[in-house]
Amino acid sequence: MNTYVYKLYDALYINLTNRCTNACNFCIRDGREGMGDYNLWLDKEPTAEEVIKEIGDPTQYSEIVFCGFGEPMIKLDELIEIAKEVKKRGGKVRINTNGHANIYHGENVVPKLKGIVDVISISLNAPTVEQYQEICRSRYGLKAFDAMLDFARECVGTIPEVVMSVVDVLSPEDIEKCRKIAEDIGATFRLRHKE
Repeated sequence: MNTYVYKLYDALYINLTNRCTNACNFCIRDGREGMGDYNLWLDKEPTAEEVIKEIGDPTQYSEIVFCGFGEPMIKLDELIEIAKEVKKRGGKVRINTNGHANIYHGENVVPKLKGIVDVISISLNAPTVEQYQEICRSRYGLKAFDAMLDFARECVGTIPEVVMSVVDVLSPEDIEKCRKIAEDIGATFRLRHKE
């Protein structure tokens, strides 16, 4: 069975794809079927219409979060269509992303998110190019880190709330370096716990 939406606490999460541009060494996909009782491995990716139908009334949730077992911004057209509908119906939209949308799509996609995304959370994950590649093992190699930072800079000023996060597997020194990077960009810093 394909799980396109799943509820955690008072939020509804959208699982658009299992594809990702990274293969992070702390990824919850390694050795797991999903979150809670939900199996998030997909046999087929959903259409925007299928997801919108499953969401129903978005105001019954604290927020609608694009975050599944893959990078949601790979499915940009579907994400935008769903987000527009959620906003039209009075819901709140958040995207959890690795920040590779611009390098993946070959253009600055951030302006397309204006007015339809309330919060974007970008995985910073490391303070340097080399550490990022060691941890995230991106298909874009050493270009991935700067592409992610550039994406974050584009988001600041366009999306109301920009968060940059790291997982607490880093040293305290590296966590502080990441905090400074996020603050210098103009984003809020968040420390995530490894699942």
